[in-house]
Formats: sequence, structure tokens, C-alpha cells
Amino acid sequence: MNFGAAHSFAPSKGVMTRTRNLAVEILSAGLVFILLCGILEAQKQPPAKPIDLNAATIKELEELPGVGPVTAQRIVEARQKSGRFRRIEDLLAIRGISTKRLEALRPYVTVSPPPPSPPKKP
Repeated sequence: MNFGAAHSFAPSKGVMTRTRNLAVEILSAGLVFILLCGILEAQKQPPAKPIDLNAATIKELEELPGVGPVTAQRIVEARQKSGRFRRIEDLLAIRGISTKRLEALRPYVTVSPPPPSPPKKP
């Protein structure tokens, strides 16, 4: 058996060019997708009135600027695990919410006071 230059296993120049072009197209499509997601997020309208962190659903929390499904889920889980939010700054304990994001959220969120406790029987 003779495996000379006529039987080279290296891809031809045409195959390399097509592969490179396909890679560029895939990367371009990915970048377009990322940009469109960013534009849609930027166009999200914040809620008309502040959302109560102690009563909001995941869907309501997703209306907040910079809050997507994952962060909204984390907020609800934190509320279920640790109880009511006492102040807006409690959001800082949630992964994905930085001081900068908290300041962006502050105008759109509120924390309701706890319900009154029933009177004690004498």
C-alpha cells in the first residue's frame, strides 16, 4: 500500500473555506441572538406601581428591570426559605443582585409590613 500525496487525508482548501464560512455564520447568528435578547430586555417596561416583594409572583417579578426568570425564581425561593422581606436591601442576599442592580430596582419594589398579629387572650 502506498499512501503518497495522492491519498492525503488533509482536507482540501475548498472544505477548509466552507468550514470557516460556516463557523463565521454560526458565530454571527449567535451574536445577533445575544444582541436581540439585550434589546428586548432593555425595552421591557417597568411596572407602573411598585411591586411588593412579599406578595409578588414570579411573573410579576420578571417585570422588574434586570430581573429575568432565574432571578425572579431566586427571590421567591428566598422568601419561602427565610420568610418575609423586612427591607428592600434584603435582596442583596440573593445571588445575581448587586448593589448597582438593587439601586435600579429600588423605585419599582416595596416591602409590605407584616400582617398584624392576633390579639392575645388574657
